[in-house]
Amino acid sequence: MSDFIIQENDQVIFIPAFGAAVVVVQPGIMKATGKTTLGGKKICVVGDESQLSVPGCTYMTPQYVVPGVGTLKIEKLAGNQQSKKTKSGGKKIILKGMMLKAKFEVQTPAQDPTPVATGGSPIPDGTPSYSGQGSFVTTNIKFKVS
Repeated sequence: MSDFIIQENDQVIFIPAFGAAVVVVQPGIMKATGKTTLGGKKICVVGDESQLSVPGCTYMTPQYVVPGVGTLKIEKLAGNQQSKKTKSGGKKIILKGMMLKAKFEVQTPAQDPTPVATGGSPIPDGTPSYSGQGSFVTTNIKFKVS
């Protein structure tokens, strides 16, 4: 089944729920390295998704209520987000598809402030990353491939 091609500057919108963590998400902007252009914009090929990074997103969990900070990334494309036949420069083309697998990497852990009330130090979140989902939003409403 054919779907819309993802191009330079198309967005990734992340869902705020990343397991136990709730992330204040921001959109990611895709950079394209495909050899083909459509409407004057390069197309995204498999591998471009690994370059997407959205740093500076805050998060917290039910236990760790003092916000921490991390980076949103694409962990893996869904099967319906890669062209089956069509290629650009020998690489499969990224398609809009459904939901992609996302990752939130913690840089500054959220903290549990409870011990402070008893004279202790806050406890940092020990989870290095959380898994979630996201999807592509494209301005391309014309070009499709399968």
